[in-house]
Amino acid sequence: MSSTITTGAAPSAPQLVTEIPGPRSREINARRTAAVPRGVGAVLPVYVDRAEGPWVVDVDGNRLLDLGAGIGVTTLGHSQPTVVAAAQEQLERFAHTLFTVTPYENYVRLAERLAARTPGSHAKKSFFVNSGAEAVENAVKIARAHTGRYAVASLDHAFHGRTNLTIAMNHRAAPYGTGFGPFAPGIHRVPNSYPFRDGLTGAEAAARTIAHLEQRIGVTDLAAIVAEPIQGEGGFVVPADGYLPALQAWASANGVVFVADEIQAGLGRTGTWFASELFDLVPDLVLTAKGIADGLPLAGITGRAEIMDAALPGGLGGTFGGNPVSIAAAHAVFDLLETGAPFVEAARIEHALTTGLRALAARHDVIGEVRGHGAMIAFELTEPGTTAPLAGLANEIAAFAAQRGILLLTAGSDGNVIRFLPSLEVTDEQIAFTLGVVDDALAAR
Repeated sequence: MSSTITTGAAPSAPQLVTEIPGPRSREINARRTAAVPRGVGAVLPVYVDRAEGPWVVDVDGNRLLDLGAGIGVTTLGHSQPTVVAAAQEQLERFAHTLFTVTPYENYVRLAERLAARTPGSHAKKSFFVNSGAEAVENAVKIARAHTGRYAVASLDHAFHGRTNLTIAMNHRAAPYGTGFGPFAPGIHRVPNSYPFRDGLTGAEAAARTIAHLEQRIGVTDLAAIVAEPIQGEGGFVVPADGYLPALQAWASANGVVFVADEIQAGLGRTGTWFASELFDLVPDLVLTAKGIADGLPLAGITGRAEIMDAALPGGLGGTFGGNPVSIAAAHAVFDLLETGAPFVEAARIEHALTTGLRALAARHDVIGEVRGHGAMIAFELTEPGTTAPLAGLANEIAAFAAQRGILLLTAGSDGNVIRFLPSLEVTDEQIAFTLGVVDDALAAR
């Protein structure tokens, strides 16, 4: 790491020189309230001056440990040198031409690399847009074009974005959809697999979901099922074994396109290329974003060639989709992932977090469950001895941690989950310090 943030060995703890937020951050935040709509919220109103690895340094000089990584974006670390160098080199060559006007090889090569790494050996094609929500929108378009059907199913506790279509697919109305209706028609939410709460096996949960699909929607109208293999905003809900392959098998038998939203869980985050691999799932379409370019805006839609070719020429694309600078950064991400080292780090982080959190659960009976894979770990807060959500405590823990210089993210449809989405550069010592702060927060409640 650069000496602009640290010197010598990686520090194990944040370094605070002012209160949080500091005076300069408070000054900028006052300007923000006058210039930026209130709908653009802020988890922690500290204003960042620079960032590197797992650290952010704010405008007041406080060094904070970032356990959110821009909600799972900077998986390989803030300002990762290989990614920065690739983006800089491309920026000097050209920043934009628009692939659908005058294309460039790197776009094609990234599509080839995604075809090689997404689950399944079938022929695949990809194209690129700017954000996860755009990827979901385009997946629905393609599924509808391929099937000639209109209905779309998403799962309870899902989050797919903030566009008109994707907010209709989300589990929570507030705040994502409040006041924005009417929403896109033809969207249905169906029960998911939530082992901690429902106690069902994968087969039982799949049977429940399929019954809902058949009875409440109807196969003849259903174009697609869109599912996060591990739900992100929903609280890192990990489905029971067998659930997702059963849904895929049912979808394939009934001509329904199965879409895996890997926007938060994909590309090394869970210790595998894609979270689908953890469940022996081979989706028809796979969506990527967030970590694909380690901080630059890019998203991909990859799928079976015959499905992806359903749209007419000109039906897919966008002005900035597959921007060459973002594409270059994505190639650097793939280069780093292909060394195998990030997967080792994800496994290390999983062990450190789950071991530490389970030790905390033995001391604090409000921790109902610890779950997740790789560098995507969470704990759910419940009334002791029950699965009843303990609302409010997650926000209290995050606020407590912020005063110690740690950025934690909350999640869950009931707001009762703390999720850890660190970069793969976070050390065991930094994790241990964080867990000590969480322990203090729980003891202080």
